[in-house]
Amino acid sequence: MLPELVDPERYSFAFLDYRGYGRRRDVTGEFTVPEIARDAVVLADELGWDRFALVGHSMGGAAVLRVFADVPDRVSAVIGISPVPASGVPFDEESWALFDGAAQNDDNRYAIIDFTTGNRNSATWIRQMVAASVASSTREAFGAYLPSWAKGDFAAELPTPTVPVKAIVGEHDPALGAPTMEATWLAQLSGCALDVLPNAGHYAMYETPVALVTSIEATLGG
Repeated sequence: MLPELVDPERYSFAFLDYRGYGRRRDVTGEFTVPEIARDAVVLADELGWDRFALVGHSMGGAAVLRVFADVPDRVSAVIGISPVPASGVPFDEESWALFDGAAQNDDNRYAIIDFTTGNRNSATWIRQMVAASVASSTREAFGAYLPSWAKGDFAAELPTPTVPVKAIVGEHDPALGAPTMEATWLAQLSGCALDVLPNAGHYAMYETPVALVTSIEATLGG
């Protein structure tokens, strides 16, 4: 849905599939955040984009920050959607077991999606999200990325921003919502703006796509 909502007369978007995901399900690799960042830069080179804005959701939020740390002079804006911070995500033992088991156990994925959207969306929608997750990634890749985004910490490598930086979160995301952003993205990236979307949880691109695109384009246009 999201690609159909962007303004094609003002912006060109490239949607990168991570290794092990989407059309690159069969592409092997390390399955790490730094690898995603390197692949993003390779894609920009192939497209002939000397400068580009970065938009990343969840784990992709850490990946766009990794790109920003690697090639800051090429980045014109950084936007994270319910984004993982550069300092990783602390888990207690129970939460780690839930996420670590989600690669093989679809009930774990259901519980994660339900929790991170505020336990407020229909069971049918959550089951559809689980099915889409399973269909769009290999179980190996899904599980292998977890230690990289959850336990990685490169916050000390982040440059001082001279370009727009924004974190967009849903008001119903208890994991990567406003309090987490205030302690991470806003604290680690000077001048970072925060946009909290009403009626959204962790998956604003599905829950409130129009509001999400409006927020993204407000930053790109600014």
